[in-house]
Amino acid sequence: GVTFSGGEPFCQPAPLAELGRMVHGRGLDVTSFTGYLYEELTAMHDPAVDRLLAQTDILIDGPFVLAQKDLSLRFRGSRNQRVIDMNETRRLGRVALCREE
Repeated sequence: GVTFSGGEPFCQPAPLAELGRMVHGRGLDVTSFTGYLYEELTAMHDPAVDRLLAQTDILIDGPFVLAQKDLSLRFRGSRNQRVIDMNETRRLGRVALCREE
């Protein structure tokens, strides 16, 4: 798959949404890292942000917080960050976290 990460992918959502569409066209998944919370992104009511969210399969949200640093976590650096299954989130209509393995 392909990962979009910092800077901040959601500061340039339109071109990344298009790139995500092309990535999906090749049968690959898209993971996006963001310092925003999912709820903040949806509250923006920005069509380009919504398109990038629609092209994202896994969203790691939330800022890195040094006081919550935990290097044992998979795919993230601090305990406040979430690994969200966006396909399941869309299906359920609520945030669905990826299960820890």
